[in-house]
Amino acid sequence: QVQLVESGGDLVQPGGSLRLSCAASRSISSIFTMGWYRQAPGKERELVAELTSGGPTNYLDSVKGRFTMSRGNAKNTVYLQMNRLKPDDTAVYYCTARITVVSSISWGQGTQVTVSS
Repeated sequence: QVQLVESGGDLVQPGGSLRLSCAASRSISSIFTMGWYRQAPGKERELVAELTSGGPTNYLDSVKGRFTMSRGNAKNTVYLQMNRLKPDDTAVYYCTARITVVSSISWGQGTQVTVSS
């Protein structure tokens, strides 16, 4: 298991940008997969972006070209840069980690992103 702490959620106007951060309790290089999920009120949780060690970063179709997941200079941090935000992006965003391919997923506590004028 790994502990995850998200930050960066806020209220932002449509078209604006936010950067979410996720700090892990261990080095990102020791984690097989890290991801960002989101859940909007009344909707199912969905995978927004997923970064697998040695592989490409995959994105939900509706965020492609707007969101970018990246590793930070700090060895235990990943980011989700969100640009051209839309009201439909409003949700609680969760950072996740799977240490190995057969491990269970660890979840952060979530951070609220609200896109509204």
